[in-house]
Amino acid sequence: MRVLNCFNFHDFRRLAKRRLPRPIFDYIDGAADDETTYRRNTSSFETCDLVPNVLRGVRDIDMSVTVMGQKLAMPVYCSPTALQRLFHHQGERAVAAAAARYGTMFGVSSLGTVSLEEARQISSGPQVYQFYFHKDRGLNREMMARAKAAGVEVMMLTVDSITGGNRERDKRTGFAIPFHLTLAGMAQFAMKPAWAFDYITHESFKLPQLDNHVDMGGGALSISRYFTEMLDPALAWNDVAEMVQAWNGQFCLKGVMSVEDAKRAVEIGCTGIVLSNHGGRQLDGSRAAFDQLAEIVDAVGDQIDVIMDGGVQRGTHVLKALALGAKAVGVGRYYLFPLAAAGQAGVERALELMKIEIERDMRLMGCTSIDQLSRNNLRFR
Repeated sequence: MRVLNCFNFHDFRRLAKRRLPRPIFDYIDGAADDETTYRRNTSSFETCDLVPNVLRGVRDIDMSVTVMGQKLAMPVYCSPTALQRLFHHQGERAVAAAAARYGTMFGVSSLGTVSLEEARQISSGPQVYQFYFHKDRGLNREMMARAKAAGVEVMMLTVDSITGGNRERDKRTGFAIPFHLTLAGMAQFAMKPAWAFDYITHESFKLPQLDNHVDMGGGALSISRYFTEMLDPALAWNDVAEMVQAWNGQFCLKGVMSVEDAKRAVEIGCTGIVLSNHGGRQLDGSRAAFDQLAEIVDAVGDQIDVIMDGGVQRGTHVLKALALGAKAVGVGRYYLFPLAAAGQAGVERALELMKIEIERDMRLMGCTSIDQLSRNNLRFR
């Protein structure tokens, strides 16, 4: 299978599975505990039906949106995700370039493998910095100042990861950064020599946002240990309020799921919230973002930009979220599997397919612009 023969999320996933060593594939594909929330994230869309209108004159389609002051050519953006150069040597470079080509927003993670500054040079489009709140307050201040200097438009603080989720697939393989694998995990790497050649023949793996604070040569820093040892479980609303004030710009909380928290985000001056359960990778059994979306929009949608991510695999999923009141939709695995399969060409192929699907589905819905979608176009089973 080649990337041009991929036509949906599942095709890309199968192609990535062929290329990646099992520990790395499982890191992308896996989730917490029994992975119940991971499955529900996508299945939640199946409880909602679209109700199209016809004879609306849909020759010209405008799928652009404005979210947190950023104009996007399509209502889907590439959510910040960690460790991308493990999946393909191009990593965030590929995602930044693909997002620029399709006029949408992308994000760089605190655990990103390309620097904020380099990503900014690749794309002049809207850039998000996904921030984890560390115990070292000096590190927090330094990272925020660095993001501001790099020209990042949106600060996105992840608030659902003060400790790592129970990702049992990673425990079985011994997945860690640097690699600290079990015998079974090492055997899986040996079975994928093409990936190993690609990894060895390109620049060494780094975490540029944390280079001055994490000794990558001094032993294995597992993902679980990073969350458990470096992040601050004492993070509270007053800390975030100080960050919002210090940033003095577009500030988003990622991982908000309750109405109470959404209202607090408004009170402290946030300009956006992302309804998210971290792709099912943190608290298993938590509610799917799509199922919670209407409740949050009804409570604060007229005061703050409400975004959602989790389980989005189709253009119809995006339209359902927008019809409920989301301003935009984030994707993660949707572009990570294409990245792993084919680098920038894979990410571009995935975004092109999503763009085509949304445009086609808008015509079939009888809508020429996103603001024409409403709850009148939805029915729940």
